[in-house]
Amino acid sequence: MEKFKLSENIDPNKVFIINRSELEGRIDPHFHKKEYNIIREKLSLIPTSSIRNESVKIFSGITPLSGGDAYTDKDNGIPFVRSGDFSEDNIIDFNNLNFIKPEIHNKLMKGSKILRNDLLIAIVGATIGKVGVYNYDFEANINQAICGVRFKENINPHFIHIFFLTDLGQKILDRIKRPVARANINLEEVGSIPIPLLDIITQKKIVSYFYNKIIQKQQKEAEAQRLLDSIDDYLLGELGIALPKEEEHLPQNTDKKNSYNLDNDNPLVKKGRLFLTNLSEVTGKRIDPDYNSKMTYLFSNKGFYNHILLKELITKQPQYGANEEAKYFENDTDIRYIRITDIDELGDLKNNNKKTANKVETKYFLNYNDLLFARSGSVGRCYIHKKTNEIAIFAGYLIRFIVNTDICNPDYIFYYCNSKFYKLWVSAIERPAVQSNINAEEYKSLPIPLPPLEKQNEIATHISKIRREANVLMQQGKEILEQVRQEVEQMILGN
Repeated sequence: MEKFKLSENIDPNKVFIINRSELEGRIDPHFHKKEYNIIREKLSLIPTSSIRNESVKIFSGITPLSGGDAYTDKDNGIPFVRSGDFSEDNIIDFNNLNFIKPEIHNKLMKGSKILRNDLLIAIVGATIGKVGVYNYDFEANINQAICGVRFKENINPHFIHIFFLTDLGQKILDRIKRPVARANINLEEVGSIPIPLLDIITQKKIVSYFYNKIIQKQQKEAEAQRLLDSIDDYLLGELGIALPKEEEHLPQNTDKKNSYNLDNDNPLVKKGRLFLTNLSEVTGKRIDPDYNSKMTYLFSNKGFYNHILLKELITKQPQYGANEEAKYFENDTDIRYIRITDIDELGDLKNNNKKTANKVETKYFLNYNDLLFARSGSVGRCYIHKKTNEIAIFAGYLIRFIVNTDICNPDYIFYYCNSKFYKLWVSAIERPAVQSNINAEEYKSLPIPLPPLEKQNEIATHISKIRREANVLMQQGKEILEQVRQEVEQMILGN
């Protein structure tokens, strides 16, 4: 009997036929895409098993009610790790964790305790598929967005982690994800994931080789970070501005005529959390204490040059971006839709996860040297548009400013708006709400130290050079990682 054939005009990556005998558990089209055939082909070269067969425990946690009685402070609690808290370099920043009470850890959440060498896999949401190893000697706990795997003695968890960083390992994880609005993997599916079954000596050799390369990568990244960290000292040094120690921008409770004096031995007074100010100093202004304490410091520390408000440096009124639904690129001619999440902490544009908009209007087209400021979310974040070969529009939570290039260098403004001194202004001006924000009028009030244009050009050129050198080092680090991922995959496959 002749087999049914699809038209040659149909994209085989989107529409395809599969035999019933080839179905493996799931029947959704994503799981059976032709591109995943490479997994079966490569794994056929080596002995394999599954996570379920080689583990003693597969588990996930829960999330206690936010702000509830389950939580405590760092000194008295157990680290509560979420998917965004661990890195693929197996590092956790314990200063930014939540902590749960020991009794919650030992009773309600005793089944999701993690121990040293447990493999962690993000199984829900934006970080799905991220993998790391818990590398610490004290217990912690996890929420429901993480799966913990505790392996038998014949499996080195670092080896499995490294395997999932290879292209083959990434394809396996990509295949298992459900392509729905909130992507997820369940524990049963985690257990079914295939893994290489190599002898423990070979596993250790691969782990040792990989981490020796990772040390080289981290050295490149550390040198890049040292260069980036030097920018603030250079910029503020050229402007004659000194970054404050914490106590320097906190108000001092000096005696004032006919005023009530606070107890200066009170620790809250010493830390600047309680202070006095005259009514005349806040009349017609914001009265929140953080704003007043920081703004007083900022305006008293002007440095070598006059501070000009941003509204005096722009040629047009600020413009809010488009409020359109973002969607995935369908082809290379799509117009890019830049959102706050597309801008990294250095103000550079991320190139992964590009989106276009459901509707594109020319009034939102970005021009060379346009400055964008985030008004909510990552409030204060600044981006300068330099991509002349890519048409782009910007989203509604960003505000466009166009500066007068006759009196200021846009790059200088951008670099100043990535400085710690600028970020102190942001922390003062943003409204202390659940979702902090800064509107266009408030951005217009931003004071900017403005040297002569020649000096601005000199500063911008020097900082651009530093950032280029740092980017080269970061790229070298990425290349080391990519190379070792390829080499390790070949080692695993016996090539």
